[in-house]
Amino acid sequence: MSHITFKSHRRQFLQHTIVATAVGMTASRLLADDETSTAPADTPSPWLLGCFTRPFAEFTYEQTVQAIAAAGFAAVGLMSVRLSDANVTLADANDSQVAEIRDQAAKHKLSIAATYYGGPPVDRSVSGGIEALRRLIDNCHQAKCATILMGGTTNEQLMDAYYDAVAACCDYAAQKQVALVLKPHGGLNATGPQCRQIVARVNHPAFRLWYDPGNIFYYSEGQLDPINDVSTVDGLVTGMCVKDFLPPQDVAINPGTGRVDFPKLMTRLKTGGFVSGPLIVETLKPGDLETTKANAVAAYKFLSELVRL
Repeated sequence: MSHITFKSHRRQFLQHTIVATAVGMTASRLLADDETSTAPADTPSPWLLGCFTRPFAEFTYEQTVQAIAAAGFAAVGLMSVRLSDANVTLADANDSQVAEIRDQAAKHKLSIAATYYGGPPVDRSVSGGIEALRRLIDNCHQAKCATILMGGTTNEQLMDAYYDAVAACCDYAAQKQVALVLKPHGGLNATGPQCRQIVARVNHPAFRLWYDPGNIFYYSEGQLDPINDVSTVDGLVTGMCVKDFLPPQDVAINPGTGRVDFPKLMTRLKTGGFVSGPLIVETLKPGDLETTKANAVAAYKFLSELVRL
């Protein structure tokens, strides 16, 4: 495995400060402006509550952001989105589609907390992967999307190339004020220890981790409780994909209705240094639009109560 090193600790500190400040200011500003927040304007919540587009995949992006905002959330996370002319992700969107994604979120006073990305396509070349990831970083900058959330690779033969491409883009991401993060997502990054090794391998302050407790259960087939895993990522977590789990293999449920002990998990995450940042719901119990809207409201209420504990 290759490792990336740097000439100056001061350079690392400055890059980390740029990324952390940008993300923190975005979260604080939008939470202060959130009309549903009960916190005083001069003491905004340290948590940015949001919902991914995933539960609304059958509906248009306009319907999705409208529902997410109406539920009380201050942010949207992007997976696939149904625009007026095509179904796209931020990675393959053209300039007009990026603008539509940005403007529809802004219309409903939502920040764009993150976009999911399988990762740089390095099956042909590292340079091709770098080019694709830099293009996504540009799209994120244009869309005012704060974070690229990567799923990692399950192909061990591509692991060096995949994370070499990520490492090569970290400076560029920091310049564009876009954070790069990994999530537990099975295979070679299914657990906290595996994710920690990967973050250390890339060795850049612009590359960190979003925790996903539902995936810890899911990819271990219910055998590894995130409560027993989370301490292994102390100091690395900058956000969370809020996802629950029920056996045998169900994550399409509302947070708080499954096996994840979210109050205990949040306590442990705070102990490990995660005391502010995005908490973005990834999955809800499926249904028609009205049912999904109701489930989003329930998820917002659950998270609002959770962060007050």
